[in-house]
Amino acid sequence: MTKQDTATVEMALSDVEVEISVVLGRAQMPIHQLLKMGRGAVIELDADVDDPAWILANDKVIARGEIVVTGEHVGISVLDTFQDSSGD
Repeated sequence: MTKQDTATVEMALSDVEVEISVVLGRAQMPIHQLLKMGRGAVIELDADVDDPAWILANDKVIARGEIVVTGEHVGISVLDTFQDSSGD
């Protein structure tokens, strides 16, 4: 691919939006317990404090990271990225 081809592809993709999600852990509970929850309820996840978070793009796992706090903002520091080997 030439530099011009690369620039054309980058320009074509520059406005494409991707939804990014971060999964800290998961939990399962009966629906009646979920319906009884109110403000301040805590949902215990299947993860430890030091476990990595999973970074998803459009619901596909793309990376693993750790939560970082800077001032009043929460972010994620990417530790590893994953390539999709399924050919999709």
